[in-house]
Amino acid sequence: MKKLNSLPIWILMLLLTVGLLAFGTLRDRGPLTQQGRIDAISKQLACPTCNGESIYVSRAPAAEAIRNEIAREVASGQNSDDQIVAVIENSFPGSVLLPRTDGVESLIWILPVVALVGGLCVLGLVFRRWKNASLAHASDEDFAIVEAAFLKKNDVTDDENV
Repeated sequence: MKKLNSLPIWILMLLLTVGLLAFGTLRDRGPLTQQGRIDAISKQLACPTCNGESIYVSRAPAAEAIRNEIAREVASGQNSDDQIVAVIENSFPGSVLLPRTDGVESLIWILPVVALVGGLCVLGLVFRRWKNASLAHASDEDFAIVEAAFLKKNDVTDDENV
């Protein structure tokens, strides 16, 4: 079995990983239906009365009202999704936008995990190399040095015992 320690293979794997991440985050998911647009917009907005829930999940009266407003805006067909989000955001004090978890924004969440796993793998490889280097075989000269030091120590301890 061939070892994967050559630099071109590692570079190829890195480029393949980056390419797949870019493809997964940037690909177009196709046109959405009206209900799909309503759901997508609702998942981006936080419920103003609930803590940490999106409008899509929440059943609070305020969330229902905002969902109905989103449905009216989508049905009119006059505004884009970003314009609808801006209208809703301007209607409520404070931030109602949730962190996005798709597209390029997902790289904010993915890349630190990839860096951590990569760093742990590199540390594992370095520690394994250090361990293998320390297990190198001693030469005859090394044995002679240890033998001389051992004999010298025995001579010193024998002199003290007398």
